[in-house]
Amino acid sequence: MSEDNAQTPSEPVQLADALTSFDALWSPRVVTRVNDYDVRVAKVQGEHVWHVHEDTDEFFLVLDGSLDIALREEGGERSVTLGRGAVFVVPRGTWHRPRSAEGASIMMFEPSGTLSVGDAHDEIPDHVDATTGHTLSL
Repeated sequence: MSEDNAQTPSEPVQLADALTSFDALWSPRVVTRVNDYDVRVAKVQGEHVWHVHEDTDEFFLVLDGSLDIALREEGGERSVTLGRGAVFVVPRGTWHRPRSAEGASIMMFEPSGTLSVGDAHDEIPDHVDATTGHTLSL
């Protein structure tokens, strides 16, 4: 469950409205729940922190802008670039660092209670919110 005890809304949620309801970067909002998963939206710009989710995959959908995800894999580091409408899943146990030079709006699906900086991470910079998701206020 998210730290703000977000509930599944009883009415449709327009993602454009959800994204205009907050300005904070790297601070996801829980739009709704599906079973035991949060559907989160976030605004991002600059770099997140290298982190890993040991027990869950992480799903990304770019709603607007462009997102790069650096990955540390067996063969070394690589980066994937997601444009508007692109999806990508970071496999559980993979160290990764999302970043966006120009800024992006993204949607993520994660088990409720998943910390935005993973189970292990590098030092968290001030601009990154270590959260399990905030309640969306429309």
